[in-house]
Amino acid sequence: MSYDEQIRVAEQLTDNIDHGRFELYRDGDLIGWLYYTHLRPNRYALRHTEVESSHQHQGVGDVLVRRVLDEIRTRGGTITAICPFVVGYLSRTTGYADLVDARHPGYSDRAAAEAALAGTNG
Repeated sequence: MSYDEQIRVAEQLTDNIDHGRFELYRDGDLIGWLYYTHLRPNRYALRHTEVESSHQHQGVGDVLVRRVLDEIRTRGGTITAICPFVVGYLSRTTGYADLVDARHPGYSDRAAAEAALAGTNG
């Protein structure tokens, strides 16, 4: 078994509906989460990504976003990208372009998402 396969076996993505977030666990420890709002008919506004400080700069954010996007795809959903990290991830890959909601795509680039976020917190 490769290293990547071993990590996948030890990782679990859960949908914590009560907290409105997807959570990534590794070896039973919560290492990252992505807040969302589930909108009708089946659209997920991806709002904010966080990684435990002890797991930052290890690629956990990318793994989390990829797993969340894969999960939303299995649900037949679409996304509105609001979180700057998610927007940045989407800009680096074309594999999830089909998930972006045509009417409500969110931000097209990370700078725009960060600027909007700074405007709401300022």
